[in-house]
Amino acid sequence: MSLKPSAAIRYTAMRLVIFVGCLVLVALLVHFGLVPAGLGAANPAWVVLLALVLSAPLSFVLLRKQRDAMSVQISGRVADAKQKLAANRSQEDEADDAARA
Repeated sequence: MSLKPSAAIRYTAMRLVIFVGCLVLVALLVHFGLVPAGLGAANPAWVVLLALVLSAPLSFVLLRKQRDAMSVQISGRVADAKQKLAANRSQEDEADDAARA
């Protein structure tokens, strides 16, 4: 068994790294006055919201390969689960038919 992290974990970690990078960048821009600091005590919320707005399109563009890999991995698991469920249903149907006969 390999210790390779799943595609979903890798994608999530990379999205978090992009968000933290944007958060640091926005905080620095606000600190140096290059970006408005928000209204009154709303500064932390403003910084987080702006970082979210910046990180979303960056993640969409930069993590396309990782998102596709995650999608393939998840769809494979869903297909396997559906196949197992169908096999279990057919076994139950066969057992029920045998009991009625």
